[in-house]
Amino acid sequence: MTTPLLHLDKITMQFGGLKAVSEVDYAIHKGELVGLIGPNGAGKTTVFNCITGVYTPTQGKVMFEGRQISGMKANRIACGGITRTFQNIRLFSRLTCLDNVAVAAHPHHKAGLASAILQTPAFEADEKALKAQAFEMLDVLGLADYADQPATSLAYGQQRRLEIARALAGKPRLLLLDEPAAGLNPQESEELMTLITGIRKRFELTILLIEHDMKVVMGICERIAVLDYGVKIAEGTPVEIRSNPKVIEAYLGEEMPA
Repeated sequence: MTTPLLHLDKITMQFGGLKAVSEVDYAIHKGELVGLIGPNGAGKTTVFNCITGVYTPTQGKVMFEGRQISGMKANRIACGGITRTFQNIRLFSRLTCLDNVAVAAHPHHKAGLASAILQTPAFEADEKALKAQAFEMLDVLGLADYADQPATSLAYGQQRRLEIARALAGKPRLLLLDEPAAGLNPQESEELMTLITGIRKRFELTILLIEHDMKVVMGICERIAVLDYGVKIAEGTPVEIRSNPKVIEAYLGEEMPA
């Protein structure tokens, strides 16, 4: 069996006497689009924070491409192929949309410090290439017309897209989306589903998303894991999850129609 791209090996995250996540085991293979759902406070964002280096798990390991990354600094993990968006939008409000995306591409800068200080032709060429890459990400997300506008001038749904563009600029192999449909209207959610499946194919990505919009989760995810009080209570296909008694009791409230 192939090595998972990401393996959460019985991770636990404890804050004092509170176990926010308890022995969660979850394997994601290259190319998959999978979901992580559960009630508010179930530990979903804590799992994301353990994956991305915000937290080091109290117990267990986070493995990426067969290598342990738990304990590594967040910037090293991001440069190593895992980028994310956030539940609460975190854009650089004073920068343009283009510069918001270009900032995320800078870790892949080829020119060295000396070239940057001296503003050499190599540095200028590199900067031009990064801007071009950033513009491409904006174009993919339908935001090319807003490249020179401040990020905060965008409508809410567009700001969500800008966050995704910025995450893509980091050249991830694994993209983590934290509630990308939060605050979107039904039409925007439909467009988001098309967008996520499109960027997955275009950039050959593996995607893990946290989401409360069950139409989005059930509509695009191939597998879903469910957390409740920090414990994984179920894992399976959308069909299996929507009819799972434990999931219905803990989260869905009633069986979802197919």
